[in-house]
Amino acid sequence: MVDFVGAGCGAADLITLRGKRLIEEADVIIYAGSLVNPELLGFAKESCEVHNSAYMDLDQVISVMVKAEADGKKIVRLHTGDPSVYGAIREQMDRLDKLGIDYNVCPGVSSFCGAAAALKAEYTLPEVSQTVIITRMAGRTPVPEKESIDRVIEAAKKAAGILPAAKIDRNKLVEVIRAALEQVKNTGEVEDAIDAVTAAARKAAGF
Repeated sequence: MVDFVGAGCGAADLITLRGKRLIEEADVIIYAGSLVNPELLGFAKESCEVHNSAYMDLDQVISVMVKAEADGKKIVRLHTGDPSVYGAIREQMDRLDKLGIDYNVCPGVSSFCGAAAALKAEYTLPEVSQTVIITRMAGRTPVPEKESIDRVIEAAKKAAGILPAAKIDRNKLVEVIRAALEQVKNTGEVEDAIDAVTAAARKAAGF
């Protein structure tokens, strides 16, 4: 069994109780040494085998997992923040699926939540903002052209046109959602879906 564990957004005591327990019980830990707070390794038992994935490629990571699984050991793959956000866990899970190795995911506190806490801020204020967009600049990991910062900003501007949907009753809202899904199905373009929803929402709301 492999447990993908979110290490949280920095301080060792920001890990979840479940994440801490999994580290304590682990026989093998593979952690993202360039990102994860090394203090978290202090929760591991003395006999735990620790690997720093900063010096490993995907094949090496999977190789350690396969050997540990064959030996009946508990494995923790320790990622920074929450594994689902820029955690690169999909490629690992795909390999584990092919190998028939079971796994679970333990969520963690993502850095965007930690940043809000540090600033004593709230992202979603009533009548001000109810939408959070998570993106990043291109680096070693490229960003699809359709998700470039400029495209995201433009899409956000278009999405502002959906606000009249608040005046739509439930049945009409279903029609709006169906229109968006159909647009994505036909073209695969998120921006086209936004245009379709905007037009449908305005029409349904009487604009």
